[in-house]
Amino acid sequence: MPSSKAQEAKLPAPQTQYDFRLVQSETDTALTPEELARQLVNTDVVVVGEYHGHHGAHLLQSRLQTALYRLRPEQLLSMEQFNLDHQDDLNRYLQGETGETEMIEDSGAWDNYRASYRPLVEFARQQNLPVIAANAPADVVRCVGRKGPEYLDRIPDTLKQTLPSDPFMDTPAYREKFVAAIGASHRADDTMSERMENTYKAQLLRDNTMAARILQARAEYPGHQVFHLTGTFHSEEGLGTVALLKQRAPELSVAVISPVFWPSDVKEPPLDRNRAKGDFIYFIQPLPDEFQDAERERKAMQARFSRSTDKTCD
Repeated sequence: MPSSKAQEAKLPAPQTQYDFRLVQSETDTALTPEELARQLVNTDVVVVGEYHGHHGAHLLQSRLQTALYRLRPEQLLSMEQFNLDHQDDLNRYLQGETGETEMIEDSGAWDNYRASYRPLVEFARQQNLPVIAANAPADVVRCVGRKGPEYLDRIPDTLKQTLPSDPFMDTPAYREKFVAAIGASHRADDTMSERMENTYKAQLLRDNTMAARILQARAEYPGHQVFHLTGTFHSEEGLGTVALLKQRAPELSVAVISPVFWPSDVKEPPLDRNRAKGDFIYFIQPLPDEFQDAERERKAMQARFSRSTDKTCD
């Protein structure tokens, strides 16, 4: 059982939602981003999971990106937040051929790009570092979720060739986690409904694509350390993208840094039950509730879902 060094040191809870506390999972040792960077300087791939839009997560990412660069300038930034079919749009911006608004519009950047990811991309741009659009094309993912994996037989060969071989490679533990997370009903033989199975295949397409894109980037930029940003579900417990990356390239060293919520009214850091989520854990305050009114929440969810179903899958 690890000694509770973090608790012995009375690690303070994050004071705001723009704050974080970083701990090594195995030893409970509290760390600064700079101390963490020294531990990770020789790691091939550093994966930082996030709760999308949480500024404590984005602050950690930015500080760690800078700290790692100072020790190992051969770095590239890999991002779930851009899709591989928009790599050229991202490159044009990095090369000074377009402005930021043009890049955001051309690449279909996330709505929170300016608030959450601008500092990371700008650091890479200023240091002339590659930025990898790592995610699968959004329309392809959406249509696999609707139509199933056979949808890939209907897309143009030029697009299909950009996707990974074995795009639905899987691990049993990840499937189990997915079923538990979505609350899907499944039979005793552990199968899912066709709809949920397709949704899961879409999830696997994202994970396999990110793993393959990381390996492609490593081949294109030998000796570079990959700094990969992703939603925590894709990486925590070494599952998702991380597990598939290790299956595809067992020789790689990979470190996983995962977020855990630590509410300000909880005295001790909730480390023991979350220790397995990553090699390193960073504690952040929960985000505010989106809704108190259940009916307004239901209508908002309906509106979001209807927007996602507006497009067809030809």
